[in-house]
Formats: sequence, structure tokens, C-alpha cells
Amino acid sequence: MSIKYNSILILTYFFISFLALLLNYISRGKTNDLFFSSYRSSLINPLTYVRLVTHSIGHNDWNHFVNNFLYILLIGPMIEEKYGTINLLKMMLLTSLIIGIFNFIFSKKGILGASGIVYMLITLSSAVNLESGKIPLTLILVCLFYVINEIVNVILKKDNVSHISHFIGALCGIIFVFYPV
Repeated sequence: MSIKYNSILILTYFFISFLALLLNYISRGKTNDLFFSSYRSSLINPLTYVRLVTHSIGHNDWNHFVNNFLYILLIGPMIEEKYGTINLLKMMLLTSLIIGIFNFIFSKKGILGASGIVYMLITLSSAVNLESGKIPLTLILVCLFYVINEIVNVILKKDNVSHISHFIGALCGIIFVFYPV
């Protein structure tokens, strides 16, 4: 019996994020601040542009990491198999970039974590068996439970969670269902 590296993108993403988490602990938060958080900073600084995407690699702590990657490891391989590694990579990068740009323009808070990717994967998974001309009921229910819940959270909750990132991730997933990259 042997172990198979069965989902190239998802497992690589896991290990890169795990390494970033370890570096964050070792550096006492400096690597997250420098590389794995997106926040308003000088447009002259090249890292400003890098962080618009790399924020989805960093995590605050073990619980934050585990909560995101339990979903990613559960759903991601199925999505990677359906859409292909390169297409899923494009969707993940585009989702991270859109979230990073939106946060840079409209928020004064920094963001980090893979939750936007999680929500994109959740909405994509609800439409895995999409048939031409038919909208899956699972997609509608996921939208009702996750998207509406996040809209309510954006309005009502005052916490350190970027609920708008969840909403944008889900919205990207819905768009990718009908217009894959």
C-alpha cells in the first residue's frame, strides 16, 4: 500500500499554506504582515501587488488554518478533477485577486486566509453535475444558506472575519459554474 498525491493543486496549496503558517509562528507574525496579508499600502511597493493574491495563503493560527483546509481538502479534489488543475488554479488566483483588490479599495482592514477560496469551492461543488439549461437545486440551496448568511454577517456582525471575502468567493464560484475559466 502506498500514499498517492491525488490532488496536485489542492495538496500543494495545503503544504504551501502550512509552511506559511509555520513561518508565521517562527517570525511572530512578521511573514504574514510582509507576504501573506493584504492591506492598504503604498502602490510603489511591489509587495502590495503580490499580497493581493498571497493573502489566501496566510492564516492567523492553527484553528484558522484547520477550519479553512478541512473544507478545501474535502471539496477541492473533486473540483480539481472536474475542472482540471490549471483551470482551478486560474479560478483560485482570480478569486484571491478580486478579493484582494476589493479589500484594498473598500476596506481599511487587512485580510488573510483561504475562506474566499473555500466559499468559491463550495458553490462550485454544488453544481458539479450541471446539465445544460438546468440550474441545480443544490446550487440554489447553497446560495441561500451561505451567500445570504454572509450578506447578513456583513451587515450585522462586527468581528475580525472578512465576511465580504466569503461573499465574493461564493459569487466567483457561482460565476465560474456558468463561465469556467
